[in-house]
Amino acid sequence: MQVLLRRSEYRQDIHCAVCGQGFRLYWESSSPAERATTRSIVLGELRDHHSPEQGDDKTPAAHPFDLFRLPSWTGSPRFTRTAMLASPSRIPSEISKVVMISRQRQER
Repeated sequence: MQVLLRRSEYRQDIHCAVCGQGFRLYWESSSPAERATTRSIVLGELRDHHSPEQGDDKTPAAHPFDLFRLPSWTGSPRFTRTAMLASPSRIPSEISKVVMISRQRQER
């Protein structure tokens, strides 16, 4: 399960253990157990933002400023949990790419 995070100064659902930056979490519907597991994964990834591989910045600037998603997903969006649980999508066809031009009745 992925979670959307946004920096927040007012309502904070989680804090980075390294810099103390607070974040608002936006969850998919899930069980409390799944949320607890995801919360620990998110905390680990927030900590990783401060790692030497990521620049070793120990300030809140190490985190994205805008809305971002964790745990990180580098695969195809069509294989995300939400996409896989969604109803089947319409199969693309060549017909859908054809522009239909209506025929107007010819006046004589």
